Amino acid sequence: MTRLNPYISFRDQARPALEFYHSVFGGELDLDTFAAFDMGQDPRENDLIMHGQLETPAGFVLMAADTPSSMPYTPAAGVSISISGDDEAELERYWDALADGGTVGMPFETPPWGGRFGMLTDRFGIDWMVALNAS
Repeated sequence: MTRLNPYISFRDQARPALEFYHSVFGGELDLDTFAAFDMGQDPRENDLIMHGQLETPAGFVLMAADTPSSMPYTPAAGVSISISGDDEAELERYWDALADGGTVGMPFETPPWGGRFGMLTDRFGIDWMVALNAS
């Protein structure tokens, strides 16, 4: 099977971000540090995440890593992670959890096209869109 998976780059925030997403979506979280693979160039960064992967019961796969200080880093911009479906209660749980500590750009409400839709930036600066399919 071939999949398309979001892979988010952070600067020193991959661990808390992935732990947060794990609390939102559940599932299995695997975190590998730079030190675990002798990849740390700066000993202060040994415990940062070289690769993290969250696989959720809903089938989402979300990956992330820390960008070492020796490499250029640009925060995410111009891309949103979108979650859509038919289970309103599930989507509302995701929305409420992702919005906690974040900034709501468009409330999770009924748009002109039906269903429900909202946009937010979570506490780690990642943009999300949540959409309940119109019936």
